[in-house]
Amino acid sequence: MASRNFREFGLSSSGRLLAALISALIITSCGGGGDLSIQPPPAYSLGGTVSGLVGSRLMLQVNGVASGAIGYAGNGTYFSIAGSDYAPGTAYNVTVQTQPTNPSQTCVVANGTGSVSSSGVTNITVTCTTNPARFVYVANGGSNDISAYTIDTKSGALTAITGSPFSAGNGPDSIEVDPTGEFAYVTNGGDSTISAFTIDRGNGALVAVSGSPFATGAAPTSIAIDPSSSFVYVSSGNAGTVSAYKITASTGALTPVTGSPFAAGTASSSVTVDPSGMFVYVANQADGTVSAFTLDTSCGALTAVSGSPFATGTGPRSLSVDPSDQYLYVANATSNNLSAFSISEGTGAIAAISGSPFVTGSSPSSVAVDPLDTFVYVTNHSSNNTSAYALGAGGSLTALPDSPVAAGGEPSAVAVDPTGRFVYVANSGSGTVSVFAITGSMGALSAVSGSPYAAGSLPSAIAISD
Repeated sequence: MASRNFREFGLSSSGRLLAALISALIITSCGGGGDLSIQPPPAYSLGGTVSGLVGSRLMLQVNGVASGAIGYAGNGTYFSIAGSDYAPGTAYNVTVQTQPTNPSQTCVVANGTGSVSSSGVTNITVTCTTNPARFVYVANGGSNDISAYTIDTKSGALTAITGSPFSAGNGPDSIEVDPTGEFAYVTNGGDSTISAFTIDRGNGALVAVSGSPFATGAAPTSIAIDPSSSFVYVSSGNAGTVSAYKITASTGALTPVTGSPFAAGTASSSVTVDPSGMFVYVANQADGTVSAFTLDTSCGALTAVSGSPFATGTGPRSLSVDPSDQYLYVANATSNNLSAFSISEGTGAIAAISGSPFVTGSSPSSVAVDPLDTFVYVTNHSSNNTSAYALGAGGSLTALPDSPVAAGGEPSAVAVDPTGRFVYVANSGSGTVSVFAITGSMGALSAVSGSPYAAGSLPSAIAISD
């Protein structure tokens, strides 16, 4: 049959060109030779280095569009902005959308604007500095109130806030400030409630939240807040459970999470949320275990991690996850030691690290890791001192040369300020707060002038806010 030209079909010159291209593509797809497939234009990423980042949930944005979060990172760590594949010549403007919390930091972008080159962009820098702490809060279990102080950012010294102490419930035994610094929450072991306060950001004064106190499980022992300031978790000693609550961002009021409370072990004594906000850990004092849960970030519900509960020392009283989210430390009050575990990044399961457990003083009651991920501090209730350790490779601990350091009578809680410069210890036996400066690169503790400072009766917990 004679061939027909394109004009017979009424095709224009542009139509003929399109038809020819289609024919070529059909031939190519059938193995007729030649690769005429259309290639996408080249695309390049935006990246650079971040330094000083120790907080959680730093979010950058490109041209007003949010990117993924940048996690805990050391100095000079390279990052690539998630989803940033741009054609050469594309204009970009990289800025901070959400500043990090836990601890609170301020991050600044340099070299964040320009046009994408044919080799991509690698010179953006993000520099983060930690906001100095401004307030310290101490829960006084014997006087049913909260002592509040301002912090001298240079010396670490404390000054009582006007109006302090502030009334709490019966037997306050744990206190936590949410990462935004807007709210403080206190568990009251004597009446099984949670007192909620708004924090005056100007002077640190506490004002009760409408609806406070909120009911919780029997004999609450500890409280923790997730890094996004969305959820509150409370361990209950008598109930052996963890109660979960949603925080109303505008008021600080608490609403129980569906399914709460969640079963833990016997005599649950302490609860913490890891810096990623993905896992919750509970120390169970009576059965010597740690319960591990995954946290549903959409609703706050908890699901037991496979293999949980995990064995630890005898009488676990307190626990803490390091800022890099790799290690969990548990103070065992009866066996007088500190258990150290590595955390599985994907599952939250824990496994004892080499050398664990590590020797402490008598009846360790509280443990804290400094925000620079360099030192670990433990209060020893019966020996009236504080142990200090250097945090090494693989989560291992080495006692510092001057450890332990004398504290007040029966120290019950320890906290490190967000800048990693000062350590605060609540002494339940002497009704005081000891303040130490962290000196030199070896983490040695030296008492601050004026320390210890008067608190209420039986101070049992301490929290720091920026």
